[in-house]
Amino acid sequence: MSSVLIIEDEKAISSFLKVILENKGYRITITETARDGLSVLSTMPDIIILDLGLPDRDGMEIIPEIREWSQIPIIIVSARGREKDKVMALDIGADDYLTKPFGAEELLARMRVALRHSNRFKNTVGEESAHYVNGGLSIDYVARRVFIDDREIHLTPLEYRLLTVLSQHTGKVLTHQFLLKEVWGVKYISQNHYVRVFMANLRNKIEKDPAYPQYLLTEQGIGYRLIDFIEE
Repeated sequence: MSSVLIIEDEKAISSFLKVILENKGYRITITETARDGLSVLSTMPDIIILDLGLPDRDGMEIIPEIREWSQIPIIIVSARGREKDKVMALDIGADDYLTKPFGAEELLARMRVALRHSNRFKNTVGEESAHYVNGGLSIDYVARRVFIDDREIHLTPLEYRLLTVLSQHTGKVLTHQFLLKEVWGVKYISQNHYVRVFMANLRNKIEKDPAYPQYLLTEQGIGYRLIDFIEE
């Protein structure tokens, strides 16, 4: 049974979250301020649901504080719907971002993906994970070979690097800036067109129909997400 820390000062929202999550078997802790939320993190919840508009501090401020010592998944739920807020939250360490109002099923699906990614991270820390399998996509990290539906795909070194970064964060939205830093380096942080061009190349090689991608989805104005194909 996974535990959830909800940091949310709007009682209607926290009560709604408590009901739907407890019905799914999650154990819930609710705090209304950033200070109280940080104070109970020693209990090590499995996932955090964080509002940004908290009464004592902006939720943006505490994301990097948590990331200094923990990779606990953080899902933002906020009334702020601007792209720059989403990009900032994801760049500083949030795993996902939902704009209020949101549906219960969408939140539950995002939580499942974040928890799976967290479990993958825990299982591979300290050991080399040689193979990646997700739907029909498989990667042999040692041999640097990529297969789609058992058919080998030949990628350039940069295409391969882009795909491996996406695979290491399966299900998570990765911003343009994050991908540029990880694949090309910090000098190229403003060259968004690099990501667009190479993502188009990857889709042409991986997707059955690049116009309707099944693996590599665009998060408009923010970045990209490699879909998690594990059965719900």
